[in-house]
Amino acid sequence: MPDASRPQELPARLLTDPEMIDACRVRDFARVFRLVKVRAGIYPSMIARRCELTPSRVGEVIAGRRQLLHMDVIERISDGLRIPGGMLGLARRPWETPQALVVTEREAPQEDQEPEQQPPASLPGPDVDSILALATRTSLSTATLEAFRSSIEDYWRRDDQHGGEALRPAIVGQLRYVVGLLKENRPPSIQNGLYGIAAELARLTGWTYFDARQYSQARAYFTEALQLAKQIDDRQFMANVLACMSLQATYQDKPTDSLALVTAAQDQARSALGTTPRVLSMLSMREAFAHATLGNRTSTHRALAEAHSQFEQIQASDPDPAWVTYFDEPKLIVDTGIAHGRLGEAATAEPLIADALRREDRTNQRGRAFHAFWLARTQLDQGKLDQACSTATQALESASAVASERVSGHLREFYDQLAPHRQEPVALAFEARLRAVLPPVSGSPHP
Repeated sequence: MPDASRPQELPARLLTDPEMIDACRVRDFARVFRLVKVRAGIYPSMIARRCELTPSRVGEVIAGRRQLLHMDVIERISDGLRIPGGMLGLARRPWETPQALVVTEREAPQEDQEPEQQPPASLPGPDVDSILALATRTSLSTATLEAFRSSIEDYWRRDDQHGGEALRPAIVGQLRYVVGLLKENRPPSIQNGLYGIAAELARLTGWTYFDARQYSQARAYFTEALQLAKQIDDRQFMANVLACMSLQATYQDKPTDSLALVTAAQDQARSALGTTPRVLSMLSMREAFAHATLGNRTSTHRALAEAHSQFEQIQASDPDPAWVTYFDEPKLIVDTGIAHGRLGEAATAEPLIADALRREDRTNQRGRAFHAFWLARTQLDQGKLDQACSTATQALESASAVASERVSGHLREFYDQLAPHRQEPVALAFEARLRAVLPPVSGSPHP
């Protein structure tokens, strides 16, 4: 089999493209190879090398003169092109398991890489780093754990400001390091703290993949986060991870899964000692999202009422986990508006989202772009074309400062919703700005 650690991943936009998903589902490798060539710039000769096929065989497949049916060949294609196993009807491939928990080092750059892209010769290799770390390792203290937690808070802050794409290598590297520390015998208080830190790093890694719409990898890391939290019976954190998975299921158009996951999250939270009203409020809001996606108006309104009731019980002295402090009043209000927007209740949603957006921290570029998109959508649903295009343009400005395929995808969805008004001046102006800020996806009919 090809070395699964060598190939780069296909672009998230390609892996989430309906045409690619359908081609993989029916194992139409002529289409798969053509899409990989056009959308990812991987030509037949490279496809052949990655998948351990001959170039002539790849050419015959693309020309429709040969089919690929043998399971070992399909597995090589999955591994060589980094197509998640589930897309091709396979079990999860080994490389889909979070590499942070395998503790393997990144392979050296390929031979055809440009010289200037090689790591500086003055830096030691990863093997030397591991030896030095082993030789200098000292006993960990509570101060060390606090340093880890502080770095996680910084990762989240930078993720809000810039997106997680550039942060991911550092986060995964720290996760590998912490998982390595877990293999040693330490006092229970330190060991439990390390498990909690590893769980948070795994969840954060999963979040960066989710935000990039690389759902298979995100789910793998979220699952690892659950397993790590389960080792120390941290049920509140398990609820948090399940809530993340529920949100992802909503994005994958699996609202029934979303509801099941958030219900499991609430069960975990209620069974935990000391679960705070803020945590329960956040989980009720995620439940509202699931019901709204299902189109269940009564259940959505009931979950929203519970979210607000729990939020009113919050006290300054509550021992809130650090991971839930983001759920403040503006977040409660904007999420309430989004839930109404998902139900089609645009007139109710618009003032809520607008109010929260005015109060939102201006350094949270992704959040502002995301919420401005929802405001624009509710305005468009009410026929306010000029306002909607103006708001969506503001969302573009925030989106330009953050690497988030999730936000970019929403703004392209808004462009699709403008179809009946495509010739209006405000729509044309938005389209021009969209093309400037978010260049068209190769082979896509729209920006």
